[in-house]
Amino acid sequence: MKNIMFTVLVCCLGMQVFSQTAKPAEAPRKKMTMPEVVLQIVQNMVRVDGGSFKMGCQNESDSDCYYWEKPAHKVSVSSFYIDKYPITQLEWEAVMGTRPWFSKNCPTCPVENVNWNDATEFLDRLNKVSGVHYRLPTEAEFEFAARGGNMSKGYKYAGSDNIREVAWYDSISRGQAHPVAQKKPNELGLYDMSGNVFQWTLDWFDSDYYLHSAEKDPKGPTSESYRTCRGGSWWSDDSYSRVSNRDRYPVDARDDDVGFRIAKDAYMVEQASGNGQ
Repeated sequence: MKNIMFTVLVCCLGMQVFSQTAKPAEAPRKKMTMPEVVLQIVQNMVRVDGGSFKMGCQNESDSDCYYWEKPAHKVSVSSFYIDKYPITQLEWEAVMGTRPWFSKNCPTCPVENVNWNDATEFLDRLNKVSGVHYRLPTEAEFEFAARGGNMSKGYKYAGSDNIREVAWYDSISRGQAHPVAQKKPNELGLYDMSGNVFQWTLDWFDSDYYLHSAEKDPKGPTSESYRTCRGGSWWSDDSYSRVSNRDRYPVDARDDDVGFRIAKDAYMVEQASGNGQ
């Protein structure tokens, strides 16, 4: 995600430039069908057992924090499922029938150049076909999962203190997104929770929310002007890929380093199966 200082410029001027700029041709490639996408997503969902953690800036181990990552505070999250990977271009095209991305000829790259509303439309279509209630992860869920859940080893980035092991960021990305799962996973087996593309969450963004956040399953403020993104990207520097970092973006703005991954409630799955597994 681009520096928040020029968000207004992106919104007011950048959209016109993007819409008028011809995109390079994309080579023909194999497509996925909707049933294949549904099956793949089912296979890729990872259960994250509920637990408690300290959310936000860890002053003792992280000197790059911004004020909107403070104060660190105790949060408990219920069990949930989250995709191993960000949604890919192949998955997006099968569900939506469009190719909005700027990273050409990379079908297993994360989809990008999609706004928050686009992501929720994808989920609506996927849910109608699958019969499952997929959704965006909350900000607390994303951070808990990025930290490794109950298996966390306290890393600065998702899966390591060495960012090069786990993330595509500005110094090594060569100015583009990369196929998912090319870096090491974190403790839960999740890939690209740091770097590659920023990822939309369910929450509205409030820079002071941590001062009055709910302790149990927080879902952010009821309404604001921006939605929260997490994870850092190929465009951003290493500080944005930290597990505590949070950023904001207008719901209708698109950028070439912003995508998403999906989640679902564990209790719904367990009720459906009838066995509590």
